[in-house]
Amino acid sequence: MAETPQQPNSEPTDANAVPPASEAATPTAELSPELQLAAAELAQVGEDAGVPMDVPKDMSVGDIATVKRFAKLRAFFAKHGHLLWWLHSAYAMTFGAFVMMYAAEGYERARWMVVLLCAGWLVIVMFFRHFGQGRGQKDKVTDAKSKLRFYVMTTALKNLYQSMLFFLVPFYWKAATLDADNRFFLYLLGLLALLSTVDVVFDQVLMRYKAPASVVYLFILFACLNLVLPAIFPDTRTLVTLLAAAALATVVFFTMHVPVKNLLKPAWFFALMAAVGVAVFAAYAGRRGIPPVPMYVSVGAVGPTLLPDGRLSMHVSALHESLIQEMHALTDVVTPGGRGDNLLHVWRHRGLEVQRGASEPAVDPPPGSVRLRSTLRSFHIPSDRTGPWSIDVVTEDDQLVGRVEFEVIK
Repeated sequence: MAETPQQPNSEPTDANAVPPASEAATPTAELSPELQLAAAELAQVGEDAGVPMDVPKDMSVGDIATVKRFAKLRAFFAKHGHLLWWLHSAYAMTFGAFVMMYAAEGYERARWMVVLLCAGWLVIVMFFRHFGQGRGQKDKVTDAKSKLRFYVMTTALKNLYQSMLFFLVPFYWKAATLDADNRFFLYLLGLLALLSTVDVVFDQVLMRYKAPASVVYLFILFACLNLVLPAIFPDTRTLVTLLAAAALATVVFFTMHVPVKNLLKPAWFFALMAAVGVAVFAAYAGRRGIPPVPMYVSVGAVGPTLLPDGRLSMHVSALHESLIQEMHALTDVVTPGGRGDNLLHVWRHRGLEVQRGASEPAVDPPPGSVRLRSTLRSFHIPSDRTGPWSIDVVTEDDQLVGRVEFEVIK
Protein backbone atom coordinates (compact mmCIF):
# COMPACT_ATOMS: atom_id res chain seq x y z
CA MET A 1 0.00 0.00 0.00
CA ALA A 2 1.51 3.31 -1.06
CA GLU A 3 2.34 5.73 1.72
CA THR A 4 0.72 9.09 1.67
CA PRO A 5 3.41 11.71 1.32
CA GLN A 6 3.63 13.87 4.43
CA GLN A 7 3.77 17.65 4.27
CA PRO A 8 6.98 19.08 5.61
CA ASN A 9 6.66 20.58 9.07
CA SER A 10 6.80 24.37 8.84
CA GLU A 11 7.85 24.75 12.48
CA PRO A 12 11.61 24.54 13.03
CA THR A 13 12.61 21.72 15.31
CA ASP A 14 16.10 22.89 16.01
CA ALA A 15 16.71 25.55 18.62
CA ASN A 16 19.21 27.27 16.38
CA ALA A 17 16.88 27.36 13.39
CA VAL A 18 16.57 30.69 11.61
CA PRO A 19 13.26 32.49 12.33
CA PRO A 20 10.94 33.23 9.45
CA ALA A 21 12.02 35.97 7.09
CA SER A 22 9.02 38.13 8.04
CA GLU A 23 10.15 38.24 11.69
CA ALA A 24 13.76 38.95 10.79
CA ALA A 25 12.70 41.76 8.52
CA THR A 26 10.68 43.53 11.22
CA PRO A 27 12.54 46.83 11.74
CA THR A 28 11.25 47.37 15.28
CA ALA A 29 12.74 44.09 16.49
CA GLU A 30 16.13 45.74 16.77
CA LEU A 31 14.92 48.90 18.55
CA SER A 32 15.96 49.47 22.14
CA PRO A 33 13.21 49.80 24.78
CA GLU A 34 13.66 53.60 24.78
CA LEU A 35 13.24 53.79 21.00
CA GLN A 36 10.25 51.45 21.10
CA LEU A 37 8.59 53.79 23.62
CA ALA A 38 9.31 56.78 21.38
CA ALA A 39 7.89 54.91 18.38
CA ALA A 40 4.71 54.11 20.31
CA GLU A 41 4.28 57.77 21.31
CA LEU A 42 4.74 58.95 17.74
CA ALA A 43 2.23 56.36 16.56
CA GLN A 44 -0.42 57.98 18.78
CA VAL A 45 -0.43 61.08 16.57
CA GLY A 46 -3.23 60.24 14.19
CA GLU A 47 -6.97 60.04 13.82
CA ASP A 48 -7.21 57.72 16.80
CA ALA A 49 -5.09 59.91 19.05
CA GLY A 50 -5.53 59.11 22.68
CA VAL A 51 -6.02 55.36 22.09
CA PRO A 52 -2.97 53.39 23.30
CA MET A 53 -1.12 51.81 20.42
CA ASP A 54 1.64 49.24 20.12
CA VAL A 55 4.88 49.80 18.29
CA PRO A 56 4.16 49.78 14.53
CA LYS A 57 5.49 46.69 12.74
CA ASP A 58 5.78 48.17 9.27
CA MET A 59 8.20 51.02 9.98
CA SER A 60 10.50 52.08 7.18
CA VAL A 61 14.12 53.09 7.54
CA GLY A 62 13.04 56.76 7.36
CA ASP A 63 10.50 56.19 10.14
CA ILE A 64 13.16 54.70 12.37
CA ALA A 65 15.42 57.69 11.72
CA THR A 66 12.56 59.97 12.78
CA VAL A 67 12.03 57.92 15.94
CA LYS A 68 15.72 58.20 16.82
CA ARG A 69 15.68 61.97 16.38
CA PHE A 70 12.53 62.20 18.51
CA ALA A 71 14.13 60.05 21.23
CA LYS A 72 17.23 62.29 21.28
CA LEU A 73 15.01 65.36 21.59
CA ARG A 74 13.10 63.77 24.47
CA ALA A 75 16.33 62.88 26.24
CA PHE A 76 17.64 66.44 25.80
CA PHE A 77 14.51 67.97 27.34
CA ALA A 78 14.55 65.43 30.16
CA LYS A 79 18.14 66.36 31.01
CA HIS A 80 18.03 70.12 30.46
CA GLY A 81 14.33 70.86 30.87
CA HIS A 82 14.77 72.94 34.04
CA LEU A 83 17.35 75.15 32.36
CA LEU A 84 15.04 75.68 29.41
CA TRP A 85 12.25 76.76 31.76
CA TRP A 86 14.57 79.30 33.38
CA LEU A 87 15.55 80.58 29.93
CA HIS A 88 11.86 80.95 29.12
CA SER A 89 11.36 82.92 32.34
CA ALA A 90 14.25 85.20 31.34
CA TYR A 91 12.57 85.68 27.96
CA ALA A 92 9.31 86.52 29.73
CA MET A 93 11.08 89.17 31.85
CA THR A 94 12.62 90.67 28.72
CA PHE A 95 9.23 90.63 27.02
CA GLY A 96 7.72 92.38 30.05
CA ALA A 97 10.41 95.07 29.92
CA PHE A 98 9.58 95.79 26.27
CA VAL A 99 5.87 95.98 27.14
CA MET A 100 6.61 98.54 29.88
CA MET A 101 8.69 100.58 27.45
CA TYR A 102 5.80 100.48 24.99
CA ALA A 103 3.32 101.56 27.69
CA ALA A 104 5.58 104.43 28.76
CA GLU A 105 5.33 105.96 25.29
CA GLY A 106 1.92 107.42 26.00
CA TYR A 107 -1.51 106.99 27.52
CA GLU A 108 -3.24 106.81 24.13
CA ARG A 109 -1.97 103.23 23.81
CA ALA A 110 -4.11 102.18 26.76
CA ARG A 111 -7.03 101.57 24.40
CA TRP A 112 -5.26 98.42 23.18
CA MET A 113 -5.88 96.95 26.60
CA VAL A 114 -9.52 96.41 25.62
CA VAL A 115 -8.39 93.91 22.98
CA LEU A 116 -6.15 92.09 25.48
CA LEU A 117 -8.93 91.97 28.08
CA CYS A 118 -11.41 90.42 25.65
CA ALA A 119 -8.83 87.93 24.40
CA GLY A 120 -7.87 86.97 27.97
CA TRP A 121 -11.47 86.37 28.99
CA LEU A 122 -12.14 84.27 25.88
CA VAL A 123 -9.03 82.09 26.29
CA ILE A 124 -9.65 81.47 30.01
CA VAL A 125 -13.26 80.41 29.43
CA MET A 126 -12.34 78.14 26.51
CA PHE A 127 -9.32 76.67 28.29
CA PHE A 128 -11.06 75.49 31.46
CA ARG A 129 -14.21 74.36 29.66
CA HIS A 130 -12.11 72.22 27.30
CA PHE A 131 -9.41 70.90 29.64
CA GLY A 132 -11.09 71.12 33.04
CA GLN A 133 -8.95 71.60 36.14
CA GLY A 134 -6.99 69.70 38.77
CA ARG A 135 -6.65 65.96 38.34
CA GLY A 136 -9.30 65.84 35.64
CA GLN A 137 -7.12 68.14 33.56
CA LYS A 138 -4.26 65.64 33.63
CA ASP A 139 -6.56 62.89 32.46
CA LYS A 140 -7.57 64.93 29.41
CA VAL A 141 -4.03 65.89 28.42
CA THR A 142 -2.64 62.49 27.44
CA ASP A 143 -1.90 62.21 23.72
CA ALA A 144 0.27 64.36 21.48
CA LYS A 145 -2.60 66.35 19.99
CA SER A 146 -4.13 67.31 23.32
CA LYS A 147 -0.67 68.20 24.66
CA LEU A 148 -0.10 70.47 21.68
CA ARG A 149 -3.46 72.21 22.17
CA PHE A 150 -2.77 72.54 25.89
CA TYR A 151 0.65 74.06 25.23
CA VAL A 152 -0.67 76.54 22.64
CA MET A 153 -3.50 77.77 24.90
CA THR A 154 -1.33 78.05 28.03
CA THR A 155 1.31 79.94 26.09
CA ALA A 156 -1.30 82.32 24.69
CA LEU A 157 -2.84 82.89 28.12
CA LYS A 158 0.57 83.34 29.72
CA ASN A 159 1.53 86.01 27.18
CA LEU A 160 -1.81 87.76 27.66
CA TYR A 161 -1.39 87.85 31.46
CA GLN A 162 2.18 89.12 31.13
CA SER A 163 1.22 91.77 28.56
CA MET A 164 -1.58 93.15 30.70
CA LEU A 165 0.34 93.13 33.97
CA PHE A 166 3.53 94.69 32.63
CA PHE A 167 1.52 97.25 30.66
CA LEU A 168 -0.16 98.41 33.87
CA VAL A 169 2.99 98.72 35.99
CA PRO A 170 4.31 102.06 34.56
CA PHE A 171 0.95 103.81 34.96
CA TYR A 172 0.41 102.63 38.53
CA TRP A 173 4.04 103.40 39.37
CA LYS A 174 3.48 107.05 38.42
CA ALA A 175 0.12 107.28 40.20
CA ALA A 176 1.12 105.54 43.45
CA THR A 177 2.65 107.35 46.41
CA LEU A 178 5.33 105.13 47.94
CA ASP A 179 4.79 106.32 51.52
CA ALA A 180 0.98 106.06 51.38
CA ASP A 181 -1.49 103.18 51.53
CA ASN A 182 -1.99 103.00 47.76
CA ARG A 183 1.56 101.67 47.34
CA PHE A 184 0.33 98.19 48.32
CA PHE A 185 -1.83 98.03 45.20
CA LEU A 186 1.31 98.73 43.16
CA TYR A 187 3.27 96.08 45.10
CA LEU A 188 0.61 93.46 44.41
CA LEU A 189 0.55 94.37 40.73
CA GLY A 190 4.34 94.13 40.50
CA LEU A 191 4.39 90.80 42.36
CA LEU A 192 1.83 89.28 40.00
CA ALA A 193 3.81 90.57 37.02
CA LEU A 194 6.95 88.84 38.31
CA LEU A 195 5.11 85.60 39.15
CA SER A 196 3.62 85.51 35.66
CA THR A 197 7.15 85.02 34.32
CA VAL A 198 7.83 82.02 36.60
CA ASP A 199 6.63 79.01 34.62
CA VAL A 200 6.38 76.70 37.64
CA VAL A 201 3.93 79.04 39.39
CA PHE A 202 1.94 79.79 36.27
CA ASP A 203 1.71 76.21 34.97
CA GLN A 204 1.19 74.43 38.29
CA VAL A 205 -1.22 76.92 39.90
CA LEU A 206 -2.91 79.35 37.52
CA MET A 207 -3.24 76.90 34.63
CA ARG A 208 -4.14 73.98 36.88
CA TYR A 209 -7.03 75.46 38.84
CA LYS A 210 -9.78 77.79 37.68
CA ALA A 211 -10.29 79.63 40.98
CA PRO A 212 -6.83 81.27 41.25
CA ALA A 213 -6.71 81.90 37.50
CA SER A 214 -10.04 83.72 37.53
CA VAL A 215 -9.26 85.64 40.74
CA VAL A 216 -5.98 86.92 39.28
CA TYR A 217 -7.82 87.83 36.08
CA LEU A 218 -10.45 89.66 38.16
CA PHE A 219 -7.70 91.79 39.73
CA ILE A 220 -6.07 92.45 36.35
CA LEU A 221 -9.42 93.31 34.79
CA PHE A 222 -10.27 95.74 37.60
CA ALA A 223 -6.85 97.42 37.34
CA CYS A 224 -7.10 97.61 33.54
CA LEU A 225 -10.59 99.09 33.53
CA ASN A 226 -9.47 101.80 35.95
CA LEU A 227 -6.89 102.77 33.37
CA VAL A 228 -8.87 102.20 30.17
CA LEU A 229 -12.28 103.71 30.97
CA PRO A 230 -10.97 107.32 31.14
CA ALA A 231 -9.42 106.79 27.69
CA ILE A 232 -12.80 105.73 26.30
CA PHE A 233 -14.89 108.21 28.33
CA PRO A 234 -12.71 111.29 28.98
CA ASP A 235 -13.40 113.73 31.81
CA THR A 236 -15.00 111.02 33.94
CA ARG A 237 -14.75 111.47 37.69
CA THR A 238 -12.21 109.07 39.18
CA LEU A 239 -14.66 107.65 41.71
CA VAL A 240 -17.19 106.90 38.96
CA THR A 241 -14.47 105.09 37.00
CA LEU A 242 -13.47 103.12 40.08
CA LEU A 243 -17.00 101.94 40.86
CA ALA A 244 -17.75 101.15 37.20
CA ALA A 245 -14.55 99.08 36.97
CA ALA A 246 -15.54 97.10 40.07
CA ALA A 247 -19.03 96.42 38.68
CA LEU A 248 -17.86 95.39 35.19
CA ALA A 249 -15.07 93.18 36.54
CA THR A 250 -17.55 91.38 38.80
CA VAL A 251 -19.95 90.74 35.92
CA VAL A 252 -17.14 89.30 33.76
CA PHE A 253 -15.91 87.18 36.69
CA PHE A 254 -19.44 85.85 37.18
CA THR A 255 -19.71 84.80 33.51
CA MET A 256 -16.49 82.79 33.88
CA HIS A 257 -18.15 80.53 36.44
CA VAL A 258 -21.85 80.70 35.58
CA PRO A 259 -23.23 80.09 32.07
CA VAL A 260 -24.89 83.18 30.62
CA LYS A 261 -28.20 81.33 30.16
CA ASN A 262 -28.36 80.76 33.92
CA LEU A 263 -28.32 84.50 34.53
CA LEU A 264 -31.83 84.65 33.10
CA LYS A 265 -33.03 82.71 36.13
CA PRO A 266 -34.14 84.95 39.04
CA ALA A 267 -31.91 83.26 41.63
CA TRP A 268 -28.74 83.65 39.59
CA PHE A 269 -29.66 87.19 38.50
CA PHE A 270 -30.15 88.36 42.09
CA ALA A 271 -26.91 86.62 43.07
CA LEU A 272 -25.12 88.60 40.36
CA MET A 273 -26.68 91.86 41.53
CA ALA A 274 -25.66 91.11 45.11
CA ALA A 275 -22.09 90.36 44.00
CA VAL A 276 -21.95 93.61 42.02
CA GLY A 277 -23.25 95.54 45.04
CA VAL A 278 -20.60 94.03 47.32
CA ALA A 279 -17.84 94.77 44.79
CA VAL A 280 -18.94 98.39 44.37
CA PHE A 281 -19.13 98.91 48.13
CA ALA A 282 -15.67 97.33 48.60
CA ALA A 283 -14.21 99.57 45.88
CA TYR A 284 -15.68 102.67 47.52
CA ALA A 285 -14.47 101.67 50.98
CA GLY A 286 -10.97 100.93 49.68
CA ARG A 287 -10.67 103.88 47.30
CA ARG A 288 -7.83 105.46 49.32
CA GLY A 289 -5.75 102.34 48.72
CA ILE A 290 -6.08 102.47 44.92
CA PRO A 291 -3.94 104.86 42.84
CA PRO A 292 -6.16 107.22 40.76
CA VAL A 293 -4.74 106.29 37.35
CA PRO A 294 -4.07 107.78 34.91
CA MET A 295 -3.56 111.01 36.92
CA TYR A 296 -0.24 111.65 38.64
CA VAL A 297 1.84 114.53 39.99
CA SER A 298 4.76 115.18 37.65
CA VAL A 299 6.34 118.10 39.52
CA GLY A 300 5.71 119.53 42.96
CA ALA A 301 7.48 122.24 44.93
CA VAL A 302 7.06 124.44 47.97
CA GLY A 303 8.58 127.80 48.89
CA PRO A 304 8.16 130.78 51.26
CA THR A 305 7.50 133.50 48.65
CA LEU A 306 6.04 134.00 45.17
CA LEU A 307 7.28 135.98 42.20
CA PRO A 308 4.96 138.53 40.55
CA ASP A 309 4.10 136.04 37.78
CA GLY A 310 2.92 133.45 40.32
CA ARG A 311 5.99 131.23 40.27
CA LEU A 312 7.86 130.24 43.42
CA SER A 313 10.91 132.38 44.21
CA MET A 314 12.68 129.27 45.48
CA HIS A 315 12.03 125.54 45.82
CA VAL A 316 12.92 124.23 49.25
CA SER A 317 13.08 120.80 50.84
CA ALA A 318 14.16 122.15 54.23
CA LEU A 319 14.08 125.61 55.80
CA HIS A 320 14.57 127.22 59.20
CA GLU A 321 11.52 127.83 61.37
CA SER A 322 12.17 131.57 61.38
CA LEU A 323 11.48 131.70 57.63
CA ILE A 324 8.09 129.98 57.68
CA GLN A 325 5.58 132.80 57.94
CA GLU A 326 3.56 131.90 54.88
CA MET A 327 4.17 128.91 52.58
CA HIS A 328 3.16 128.38 48.97
CA ALA A 329 2.85 125.11 47.02
CA LEU A 330 2.77 124.48 43.26
CA THR A 331 1.96 121.09 41.74
CA ASP A 332 1.69 119.99 38.12
CA VAL A 333 -0.86 117.19 37.72
CA VAL A 334 -0.85 115.24 34.46
CA THR A 335 -4.43 114.43 33.42
CA PRO A 336 -4.34 112.27 30.25
CA GLY A 337 -7.88 111.06 30.93
CA GLY A 338 -9.29 114.56 31.11
CA ARG A 339 -10.21 116.83 33.99
CA GLY A 340 -13.12 115.09 35.66
CA ASP A 341 -12.11 115.76 39.28
CA ASN A 342 -11.84 118.78 41.51
CA LEU A 343 -8.41 118.58 43.12
CA LEU A 344 -7.49 119.81 46.58
CA HIS A 345 -4.28 120.60 48.46
CA VAL A 346 -4.13 119.15 51.98
CA TRP A 347 -1.33 120.52 54.18
CA ARG A 348 -0.14 118.16 56.92
CA HIS A 349 2.31 118.60 59.78
CA ARG A 350 3.69 115.38 61.24
CA GLY A 351 0.88 113.51 59.51
CA LEU A 352 -1.90 115.66 61.02
CA GLU A 353 -4.10 117.77 58.75
CA VAL A 354 -3.51 121.50 59.16
CA GLN A 355 -5.33 122.99 56.18
CA ARG A 356 -7.56 121.64 53.40
CA GLY A 357 -8.99 123.63 50.56
CA ALA A 358 -9.51 124.02 46.86
CA SER A 359 -6.33 124.80 44.96
CA GLU A 360 -6.25 127.63 42.44
CA PRO A 361 -5.24 126.93 38.83
CA ALA A 362 -1.91 128.59 38.08
CA VAL A 363 -0.75 130.00 34.74
CA ASP A 364 1.35 128.30 32.04
CA PRO A 365 0.94 124.63 32.93
CA PRO A 366 2.81 122.05 30.83
CA PRO A 367 0.81 120.52 27.94
CA GLY A 368 -1.62 117.85 29.10
CA SER A 369 -1.54 118.91 32.75
CA VAL A 370 -2.94 121.43 35.22
CA ARG A 371 -0.88 123.55 37.58
CA LEU A 372 -2.36 124.01 41.05
CA ARG A 373 -1.39 126.53 43.71
CA SER A 374 -2.30 126.93 47.36
CA THR A 375 -1.08 129.02 50.29
CA LEU A 376 -0.68 128.01 53.90
CA ARG A 377 -1.68 131.10 55.87
CA SER A 378 0.18 132.15 58.99
CA PHE A 379 -2.84 131.64 61.27
CA HIS A 380 -2.90 127.96 60.28
CA ILE A 381 0.74 127.40 61.19
CA PRO A 382 1.09 125.79 64.66
CA SER A 383 3.37 127.31 67.27
CA ASP A 384 5.63 124.27 67.12
CA ARG A 385 6.22 124.25 63.38
CA THR A 386 9.35 122.11 63.22
CA GLY A 387 9.31 118.62 61.80
CA PRO A 388 8.12 117.00 58.57
CA TRP A 389 5.47 118.68 56.43
CA SER A 390 3.61 117.46 53.34
CA ILE A 391 1.17 118.77 50.76
CA ASP A 392 -1.16 116.06 49.46
CA VAL A 393 -2.92 116.45 46.13
CA VAL A 394 -6.25 114.63 46.58
CA THR A 395 -9.49 114.30 44.69
CA GLU A 396 -12.73 115.48 46.24
CA ASP A 397 -13.36 111.78 47.08
CA ASP A 398 -10.08 111.65 49.03
CA GLN A 399 -8.02 109.60 46.59
CA LEU A 400 -4.35 110.54 46.87
CA VAL A 401 -2.88 111.74 43.56
CA GLY A 402 0.58 112.72 44.80
CA ARG A 403 2.57 114.27 47.62
CA VAL A 404 5.17 117.01 48.09
CA GLU A 405 7.30 116.95 51.25
CA PHE A 406 9.54 119.41 53.07
CA GLU A 407 10.93 119.82 56.56
CA VAL A 408 11.15 122.73 58.97
CA ILE A 409 14.27 122.71 61.14
CA LYS A 410 15.38 124.64 64.21
